[in-house]
Amino acid sequence: MTTHTNAQPRQPWMHDMKALVCAPAQLWCDPDGTVAGGGTHAGAASIGGFYVADTRVVSSIGVAVDGEPATPLTWRTTRRAASVTSMVARNVDGPTVDPQLRLDERRELAHDALTERIDVRSAADRERTVTLSVAIGLDMATMQEVKGGAPSAAASGGAIALRAADGAAVAEYGGMTVTIEPVGGETCGTVGDATGGADCGAACDAAAGTADRGTAPTVAIDVDGLVCTARWTLTVPARGRAGVGLRVRVAAPDAVVAAAGTPCPWDGLRAVADDSRVRRWVNASLDDLAGLRLSVPALPDDEFLAAGAPWFFTLFGRDSLWAARFLLPLTTRTAMGTLRTLAHFQATELDAATNAEPGKIMHELRGEQLVSTGAFAEDGMSLPPLYYGTIDATPLWVITLAEALRWGAPEDEVRALLPNLEAALAWLRDWGDCDGDGFLEYVDRTGQGLSNQGWKDSGDSVRWNDGSIADGPIALCEVQGYAYQAAMLGADLLDRFGRPGGDEWRAWAATLKRRFNERFWVDDGRGRYPAIALDRDKRPVDALTSNIGHLLGTGILDERGVRDVAARLASPEMLSGYGVRTMSSAAGGYWPQSYHCGSVWAHDSAIVMNGLAAEGHVDEAVRIAEGLVRAAEAFDYQIPELYAGDALEDGAGGPAPYPAACHPQAWSAASSVAVAALLLGMRPDGSTHPVDSPLARGLRFERG
Repeated sequence: MTTHTNAQPRQPWMHDMKALVCAPAQLWCDPDGTVAGGGTHAGAASIGGFYVADTRVVSSIGVAVDGEPATPLTWRTTRRAASVTSMVARNVDGPTVDPQLRLDERRELAHDALTERIDVRSAADRERTVTLSVAIGLDMATMQEVKGGAPSAAASGGAIALRAADGAAVAEYGGMTVTIEPVGGETCGTVGDATGGADCGAACDAAAGTADRGTAPTVAIDVDGLVCTARWTLTVPARGRAGVGLRVRVAAPDAVVAAAGTPCPWDGLRAVADDSRVRRWVNASLDDLAGLRLSVPALPDDEFLAAGAPWFFTLFGRDSLWAARFLLPLTTRTAMGTLRTLAHFQATELDAATNAEPGKIMHELRGEQLVSTGAFAEDGMSLPPLYYGTIDATPLWVITLAEALRWGAPEDEVRALLPNLEAALAWLRDWGDCDGDGFLEYVDRTGQGLSNQGWKDSGDSVRWNDGSIADGPIALCEVQGYAYQAAMLGADLLDRFGRPGGDEWRAWAATLKRRFNERFWVDDGRGRYPAIALDRDKRPVDALTSNIGHLLGTGILDERGVRDVAARLASPEMLSGYGVRTMSSAAGGYWPQSYHCGSVWAHDSAIVMNGLAAEGHVDEAVRIAEGLVRAAEAFDYQIPELYAGDALEDGAGGPAPYPAACHPQAWSAASSVAVAALLLGMRPDGSTHPVDSPLARGLRFERG
């Protein structure tokens, strides 16, 4: 263990920061609404700012009255992709100590723009004239620079050209054009839900108040280095209000992702429930998911979900597939869009530099080489813009295709993907087994890629029970379950559409199931369970982890295996009361704040929950659902990427946050739909069979 000095970059933390998302744009601010990416937050560089396409365009926003910064009091969202920060001008005095001049800073986020409108209200009995300024600071930091707490090379290197032009300011950098321009000063109302595909917000509502308004002020635009300041001489009527506005528009023609081009499938859909926690969690999650919808320029009508804000605001094979699967009870459109988008990038040839192999589904899409920097510089990771370092996305693609058809996806859309299905199945057999032992495993041969390529992809995630780290190649237990299920469901699809090969894939799956049950089981004296993986020497790595829950429902376990796995997952060492721990609290590598070795991930818990229900262990599944609802309440109904594995019995009122966790995160938000579907007992034929739980009382989805 080492102690950091202030000179060393630290990973930024954002557990208490607030986000607006309208993919591919996102805005991050402090809890009081302050945007100060040039400052510090939680002991490291702040991630505050306005981002588009993996670039922090704006790093600071400052509002001042007569030269003194306004004091923020509170921040809240109004509706999707919109917020208001209430501020006061402390340097404007009145007859009492009460604040005399209030400012409401209203922000709207669109997929390519941020609009700031300042509504100024006065308590004075006479007209008041003030100088109001809004300073916008640019830094064009890459997402990796921000993630590593490193300064912007573009800003420090003088690569950004910001200039005043025709009553506005314009900056150009790396193919992006940023325009900062004044807009109408009418007060912005609440932002409506998106009904088109492009923006998450609607036009401003000018009817926010009926008090007298001042004359429209003129604005002066000044540029000083990388800061654009707009200044208005604003006359506020007696006991009245006046407003100004500023917009930052970004043109990024070279971006690899774009806003989804179609209406959101769940717009207008709302959950109703007697338990307000269930209702609030599902509805907040649906709003978050609407803000995460993306497409790629080549397929604008095929939506997928960005994995998570801020770090993973792009296409991820595994993450986007799981989130789409969770949403199947509500819509097949997201799943089919995700499947087609991933098929578009499906590898057709071998490329060691990108980890591509024929038939393989990609892991991650970026606009440029992803190089670790700052706090992460020592890990030496350097990923190509299109990276295939994932062992599980390919079987998950096959499973999602079959599940989408089961939930009602059009047959012609599924039929069009049959060549991709056959290529993905062939990858399981021809490339997934990198050493010929009959199991799917991974190894990074570049020395610059991900050392672990399952969903637990941190470098220390695959551990022995004593806490030591296993050596690769690694054959993860859940990946064998995915491969078995993919082969069986793939065979059914081939049969259904009159394609050959179904029997061969069932035989392949049967062999995998037999070998898995011969090699993966271990016993720690408290019962048997599958090892998390086989290591380089084909030894079962014996830590008890949540990975085993992913085997449920795949068909790779026999009846005894299902009972044994369900029993271990239901034990206090695995269930925290807020979900399923990633690693047993009795394991040597356990730590509740570990990224993958003791924390709780909502999507992981939801996968286990669904698996238990599929195997008939409904009571155990409902216990996990109850834990996730508790967690949702603790995190104000936006469950982050992960949180600590703290026990409910500790009495802390909720689990501690993981300070660098993304929020919103697609599969965390989508897990709310999985919980609702479990509680309602939703079936592909449209019927419902609610479980016996208070959480299910009055639960339904309504549109309108």
